[in-house]
Amino acid sequence: MGRKDSQEQQREQFNVVVVGHVDHGKSTVIGRLLADTGSLPEGKLEQVRAMCARNAKPFEYAFLLDALQNEQNQGITIDTARCFFKSAKRDYIIIDAPGHIEFLKNMVTGAARAEAAILVIDAKEGVQENSRRHGYMLSMLGVRQVVVLINKMDLIGYDQKRFESIRDEYRAFLQQINIEPRTFLPVSAFYGQNLCQPSAEMPWFDEGHLLSVMDNFEKEQSSAARPLRFPVQDIYKFTEKGDDRRICAGRVESGRIREGDDVLFLPSGKRAVVAGIEEFNAPKLREVTAGRSIGFTLEPEVYIKQGELMVHAAEDSLKPQVNKALRVNLFWMGRRPMVPGKKYKLKIATAEHSVRLKTVYNVLDASELSSVQSKQQIDLHDVADCVLESLSPVAFDPVQEVPQTGRFVIVDEYDIAGGGIILDFAEEDESLLQRHIREREAFWRRSSLTSGLRSARYNQRAILVIISCEDRALGNTYAAALEEKLFGQGYYVYYLAPRNMRISQQVQLSQAEQVGEDTKPDKTKQEQQLQHGPLAGQAERTESLQRLGETAHMFCDSGAILVTTLSRLDRDELQLLNTLNSPYEQLVIQVGQGYLPDDAVHLSLAPTLAVADGVEELARVLAKRNILLDYYL
Repeated sequence: MGRKDSQEQQREQFNVVVVGHVDHGKSTVIGRLLADTGSLPEGKLEQVRAMCARNAKPFEYAFLLDALQNEQNQGITIDTARCFFKSAKRDYIIIDAPGHIEFLKNMVTGAARAEAAILVIDAKEGVQENSRRHGYMLSMLGVRQVVVLINKMDLIGYDQKRFESIRDEYRAFLQQINIEPRTFLPVSAFYGQNLCQPSAEMPWFDEGHLLSVMDNFEKEQSSAARPLRFPVQDIYKFTEKGDDRRICAGRVESGRIREGDDVLFLPSGKRAVVAGIEEFNAPKLREVTAGRSIGFTLEPEVYIKQGELMVHAAEDSLKPQVNKALRVNLFWMGRRPMVPGKKYKLKIATAEHSVRLKTVYNVLDASELSSVQSKQQIDLHDVADCVLESLSPVAFDPVQEVPQTGRFVIVDEYDIAGGGIILDFAEEDESLLQRHIREREAFWRRSSLTSGLRSARYNQRAILVIISCEDRALGNTYAAALEEKLFGQGYYVYYLAPRNMRISQQVQLSQAEQVGEDTKPDKTKQEQQLQHGPLAGQAERTESLQRLGETAHMFCDSGAILVTTLSRLDRDELQLLNTLNSPYEQLVIQVGQGYLPDDAVHLSLAPTLAVADGVEELARVLAKRNILLDYYL
């Protein structure tokens, strides 16, 4: 490799998105940049000019980009196109984003990759609806380096006052959405005025030209230089030929990780040391950096779940935030509006959470093009500043700190309906769960039969007994044996198997399907729930645990001992069940190894222990805690 080739490879690359209202000249700006910097393939400009002459069409620099025939026919850019040009300082990757409202989804895709933005406004037409939308879009996606081009200055005779009027109007709007542009530039893209060199037509402007402004954009910190973020995609367990490794697999989204590093998993808070780096059929690695899909073994082999975020445990490292309420900027693309109270699925990295819309602070209305503070739903193409709430803790970073774990999508049923960025956690005066409990208790009709009366009748106190066991068959055997033993001694006891919860849900779905088309459930959702059960995904699991907690509260309110089994139970899920079942107690039995810390377990049983002996030990614990009032030790 020659020295020149090596220098070319070392040149800095920079991603810039170009946005603006349709026909305001985005593609012309890009085409002229390509032509004036000598970045076009040899003969390309002449070829396009000849094509225009053959078809009796006036030449447009935009035709250099519109490679698809249907785009040339319609005169609009449909998808995000990427092209390249060079300045003396760096190589630019230019992303041309669509301007039509129906193509805003594609515009979001393009802008999400950008380190800076060029926003184009027609000097004759002025600020238009998509000029505002695109400003919101850049704010939502966290693009903070922005230059605004007031284009087509030739159409208004290079009028300084008209330029300043548009500049002042749009700057006031951008200030409302927390964007401070680098500068506003008057340009004429078609004639190359103020793009790659100062304009002779506008001597009244001396604040630089577009290329000089772009060369002053700061390069974002590389993903490898950011703090470690490794979302756990899955856990693999090997058993063949004595191999007992548990491998955490996923992709290193940012930072770097070495053998021997102390790591922390969030939101569970579990800690371990990286014992080894695993890659299939590859040489042994001691270190990996951002962008690598890889696996890790840990010491000790802590039990963690898909969706956990592995980070460095060092006190001086930047930690993700863990919270249940998120302040976000959200762009809505769903056919149905996003409304408070409805359950949605939030997907961030490999994690899924069931969330609800709690508060809407501000919405850019798609029809009025105004900031609406009183609007309490988010409609198609709306951009909202709002708060999302989850029942389970969410590990995340504000997007300006680590973009990879600060962006999310929202799923409504099984359709991607929205996306956005996390700005920060939201202060909680009352959590979603606390509000639910308060409202439940306010409307709950209590019987005149008190807990004391029921205890005297059944010689027991109500409680939820949770048998946590990774071997589901063994857990079910324990639960059934405990139910049989207590029932045989006259206690009021019921074993609620997770399978029964799924069957109950299946009946509800089938009944809803018979009501009519308006209430008919999504067939895909129904089939997936029946195939995998309500604990299939993380968000679905949280909803199922919520149903279990409510069911346990009703059983305990009747004075019963409710027994159930769960696998993969962690501390946060245990707290969710405890809160929903309040004011009644719960007893946690761990059979074998599991995800729960020792201080959350009331009794640990070895999986090799005879079930009859384990059940007897469990009954003794119930008696010692004065749950079984007439049980003799």
